[in-house]
Amino acid sequence: MESTGVYWIPLYQILETRGFQVFFVNAQHVKNVPGRKSDVSDCQWIQYLHSVGLLKASFRPPDEICVIRSLWRHRESLIHMAAEHIMHVQKALSQMKEGS
Repeated sequence: MESTGVYWIPLYQILETRGFQVFFVNAQHVKNVPGRKSDVSDCQWIQYLHSVGLLKASFRPPDEICVIRSLWRHRESLIHMAAEHIMHVQKALSQMKEGS
């Protein structure tokens, strides 16, 4: 499985809970080779690399750690958004002060 975006997460979890050994592969390690422009040919290339042992599975922490990391990232984004809103309020207040 190639790791692009976050779309791989549900599929990875489903396959893993059903007993499959899932290889989570960094897209940079696969290296798109010129001429492989479709998903099918790209998939066949990844399967070939795996069959000859050239792909190494990336580390995936246990589910408990993934949940904590997800909550931590969400908290970080909320703090960032709050800071932006505070700056907007400060800017609006300073513009109101200059106008009076």
